[in-house]
Amino acid sequence: MAKKYFGTDGIRGKVGDLPITADFFLKLGWAVGRVFANEGKGFVLLGKDTRISGYMFESALEAGLSAAGVDTRLLGPMPTPAIAYLTRTLRAKAGIVISASHNPYYDNGIKFFSVEGTKLPDELEHKIEDYLDAPITTVDSANLGKAKRVDDAPGRYIEFCKASIPTGFDFKGLKIVLDCAHGATYHVAPPVFSEIGAKVITIGCEPNGLNINDNIGSTKPNNLIAAVLEHQADLGIAFDGDGDRVVMVDHKGEIVDGDELIYIIAQSRLANHQTLGPVVGTLMSNLGMEQALNRLGVSLLRAQVGDRYVMEMLTQYRGILGGENSGHIICLDRTTTGDGIVAALQVLAQMHQSGKSLHELKSGMQKYPQILVNVKVAKKVNPVEIPAIQQAVAAAEQVLGKDGRVLLRASGTEPLIRVMAEGVDEKTVSALANQLAEDVKNAIIA
Repeated sequence: MAKKYFGTDGIRGKVGDLPITADFFLKLGWAVGRVFANEGKGFVLLGKDTRISGYMFESALEAGLSAAGVDTRLLGPMPTPAIAYLTRTLRAKAGIVISASHNPYYDNGIKFFSVEGTKLPDELEHKIEDYLDAPITTVDSANLGKAKRVDDAPGRYIEFCKASIPTGFDFKGLKIVLDCAHGATYHVAPPVFSEIGAKVITIGCEPNGLNINDNIGSTKPNNLIAAVLEHQADLGIAFDGDGDRVVMVDHKGEIVDGDELIYIIAQSRLANHQTLGPVVGTLMSNLGMEQALNRLGVSLLRAQVGDRYVMEMLTQYRGILGGENSGHIICLDRTTTGDGIVAALQVLAQMHQSGKSLHELKSGMQKYPQILVNVKVAKKVNPVEIPAIQQAVAAAEQVLGKDGRVLLRASGTEPLIRVMAEGVDEKTVSALANQLAEDVKNAIIA
């Protein structure tokens, strides 16, 4: 059954527009409280990123949870993966994150974690939505929920991150630039990397509620590239606003994206004779990563775009490593969700163990040019069901051969058909992608 409010990763939108309003979050807090009150006694953890609207939504959720008779433990600004970890280790009934991830400050949203530190199952999301359609009732005053602050949350998470790599590794002499996107990692990422011995230079560590992801962070790494080159650093690391994504920059100022980082982490696991299983990417994962993994003797499985689908496939096929080219990387042998800091540490560990630079480690994977063209449509259609489009795709695939691929998919959030072509020669790929986009447009209009 379709869900009314929940998407593939919680609820997200513009602040002030339904459902991202104070009154909806009050009702949502109550609905969540009712669901977990029915599951038995316990408390709910509540954290947020650094955007200004987090104060409003934190108060609204706390009030709703209290009305339902559920205690709240307030974490303040913390990365999304930290809340997943703390939910599990503090034995909370659930974890709630107020964040819109890599979006600008005027957006916000909410995510939930189960007691195991994983995303909520569909069954619980349906139960929450059922309560959202019911009127709010308040428990007896003696049973109202109480709120307390967890003062040692940052320290707990910092120690967890450091423990994800061997204690004997010494990173003294390594110079790193950290870009925290003025987001939730601003007060935890610098101590993590400095306490393992690296010299840390920071940018994007001065949040003011309005500057989160503002021309900075993993989606806009130009400032990081400039800082790495200026300081002659060994590498740079950029997180997004809630810390579940990471991209890196090598000493030459070249971006190392999620696909390349997954490839490097796979190398690390194999070097330590660890059973890796299949790596899970998405439909957008670069063909070059698939081929590079195959040369290591590792297969790549492709899930739908979205970390939820990557996690489902990892669980189904008993893999431990997966993610997206955006830098959302899941290391299930270290944690339960995508974690930018933990993923970056795994890359540093492989640099230390191999004695190679980040630039050298990524060189084993040759990324293919990948061109994406969006075609606007008036209504939702499945492009692969239209014969004229099928013929156009077959013609493009014949040109690309075995060293290329074509992908058409309807956007899940916008009235768009996304047309992607990938292959060896960038000019050929670009021409094919644009021609295919034109064919799609003509076929849908016809």
